[in-house]
Amino acid sequence: MFPPLMFPLFSRCSLLFVAVLLTSGAAAQQPSPPFPPLRIAAAADLAPCIDRLNAASGTGASATTGASGSFYAQIRHGAPFDVFLSADTAYPRALADAGLADPASLVVYAHGRLVLWAAAPGVSVDRGLQLLTDPAIRRIAIANPEVAPYGKAARAALQRAGLWERIRDKLVFGENIAQTMQFVESGNAQVGLVSSAHLAGRQAGWMLPADAYPPIEQGAILIRRGSTHPQAAAYLGFLRSDKGRALLADCGFALPPGRE
Repeated sequence: MFPPLMFPLFSRCSLLFVAVLLTSGAAAQQPSPPFPPLRIAAAADLAPCIDRLNAASGTGASATTGASGSFYAQIRHGAPFDVFLSADTAYPRALADAGLADPASLVVYAHGRLVLWAAAPGVSVDRGLQLLTDPAIRRIAIANPEVAPYGKAARAALQRAGLWERIRDKLVFGENIAQTMQFVESGNAQVGLVSSAHLAGRQAGWMLPADAYPPIEQGAILIRRGSTHPQAAAYLGFLRSDKGRALLADCGFALPPGRE
C-alpha cells in the first residue's frame, strides 16, 4: 500500500502526463496554416478576361490589372505579387536579371493584337491607318509607349507607316491599353489603337497586319516571393494547358505555336 502522501502526488503526475499527451495530440492534429491567396499582377489587356482565367485555373488567384511598366517598377520596390503576366517579355526578363523573378519560369502565354477602333458609328476604320491623316480626325488614342507594350507597338506601327511625325500632335496617351480604350469610348479620342482582347461583343475594328509592328509577345513569370507558393507554378501550367489556351483565344488573343 502506498504511503498516505504518495497517492495524491502520483495522481497529480498522472493527470499532468495525460494532459500533456492530449495537448500534444491536439497540436499534431491541427492543420498547417493555409498559404495566402495567390496574387497576380496582370497586364491591362487581360482586364476583360482575367477573372475567367483565375476562376478556371482553380488556384484561388486574385489579380490587379495595370500597365506592365508600372508593375515592373512596383515589383522592383517590393510589391507583394507572386506571378507577373506582362504584355511583353522585356519587363519579366528585366526582373529576372535583377534577381527578383525566376528566369526558368518565363513563358510566352499569348500574343497581343493591335486594332484600329472607333466607338462612334459614323467613323469608318476600313481605310486603315491612312484614316489617321484625315483632318476630321483630331484625337487619336494610343497607350503610353514609355510604359505600355501596346503603346510601343502602336508607335512602331505608325513609324513603319510613315505617319508618326505627321499625326503626333493628334495623339493622346493612355497610361495603359485599358485607359486608351476608355478614351475612345468616352469620345475624348475619335479613334484609337487598342487591344483585340477589349473588343469582345463590340463594333468590330480594323485589325492591323501582323507584320505592321513587332510581335507583342506576352510573358508570364514567377516572382521570387511566388516561388514558394504551391499555386504559382500551377497557374503558369494552366496558362499553357489546352484549357488555358482555349480561354485566351476566346478572349481575343493570338496564341504562340504549340505548348510552351
